Amino acid sequence: MKKKMLVLLTATLVVSSLTGCSSIAGDNPSSSSPVKPANEATKQPEGTDKGKNDNAANTNAAIKPEPGASLLVWEDGAEVAFVKELAAAFKQQYNVDVKVESVPAPDQAGRLANDGPAGLGADVVMFAHDKLGNAVTAGLVLPNDVFQKEMETAMDKTALEASSYNGKLYGYPKSVETYALFYNKDIVKELPKTWDDIIAFSKTFNDQAKKKYGIMWETKITYYNYIFMASFGGYMFGKNGTDASDIGLNSDGAVEGIKYYQSLHDILPVKVEDLSYDVKTQLFQEGKLAFNIDGPWSIGSFKDKVNFGVMPLPDFPGGKKAISFSGVRSYYVNSYTKYPKAAKLFAQFITNKDNALKNFKATGILPANTEASQDPLIANDPLLGGFIKQFAQSQPMPTLPQTANVWTPMEGAFTAIWNDHGDVRKKLDEAVKTIKEQIASTPAKK
Repeated sequence: MKKKMLVLLTATLVVSSLTGCSSIAGDNPSSSSPVKPANEATKQPEGTDKGKNDNAANTNAAIKPEPGASLLVWEDGAEVAFVKELAAAFKQQYNVDVKVESVPAPDQAGRLANDGPAGLGADVVMFAHDKLGNAVTAGLVLPNDVFQKEMETAMDKTALEASSYNGKLYGYPKSVETYALFYNKDIVKELPKTWDDIIAFSKTFNDQAKKKYGIMWETKITYYNYIFMASFGGYMFGKNGTDASDIGLNSDGAVEGIKYYQSLHDILPVKVEDLSYDVKTQLFQEGKLAFNIDGPWSIGSFKDKVNFGVMPLPDFPGGKKAISFSGVRSYYVNSYTKYPKAAKLFAQFITNKDNALKNFKATGILPANTEASQDPLIANDPLLGGFIKQFAQSQPMPTLPQTANVWTPMEGAFTAIWNDHGDVRKKLDEAVKTIKEQIASTPAKK
């Protein structure tokens, strides 16, 4: 799988968000809900040439929005303004009103689990591929059937695999991403090769009274902290993320790595509550933060505000490469939508080549659409080199439904380990015990 993800990177010159992942709650829709899942029979009509990959124009002509259709779309905050512009264009082309609501990407799958069956969920949602297993087993999303052939031509194969579950495509791939090291060029004169270099720099640069720090990341979020585990031999699930019965979050390698993580509190003496995305973004913009571990989704927040570059994460002691998590964000159609045709049409519309390029220009996201990623606008972008190199040493997040059981217990462990200097092995053991209990208490879905 890692080899496939590397092929994705080389072919598309793009990389993979998820920022802090939350679990999907309420997997079992209430049987008493008055809302029923939409009919999935919106496939390409008979009479079209199923032996060929229709182009976008022909495929779009084969599906029309339901009469009187209107849509609600959930979008991550930084991209709401852009999606509203696309909504207006979609309205002009298809005469469908589209309302866009700001919902953080990590929260969308959980909200859909509760709001979908109640008839309150968005028609089109967007989340990272690690949430897909739970969403599918809970019956929350419709397959991407109408546009599957088009997607097979326009999207990278690995992005499609990440947006599929048990061999069936559900997502409309939006972006591929990992995180790397942003640095302020006006502050950093020599790029660090190792974390020891980061530590040495921070000791001379830090001024807590002035809120100046050498480096920051969201220290309670497993997505980012995975570098400390995987780089030292830890892992989330065994067999390359496919065996939930083998949890490696408290393995010897993970314990060693998190002890190193804990030692970094000396150069970042700030509680996890104050190490939020907004805080570190503002400090980086103000020139008070030299290094910022973040993803390509934040490029738009720094352009024209900071003289910055992006590089791979530095090596750990002993020459250990920093292994990050990577993922694919996709749009999905709520299975409880009243307007499945209109929703599928919008999900395709927002991820086509032209709109993927517009999204990159507006927000800096790195599209999964290969036609867009091969455009000189992206292929020649000087900021992408750091993400490309980091992606080459990344691991994709597992798609297993059990992944949802990991985030909250691990967040609690990291908070205790960082804030209170808690015993690393004890806290990781406690978190894994909770994860196993949650997995065991969750009925298996067929």
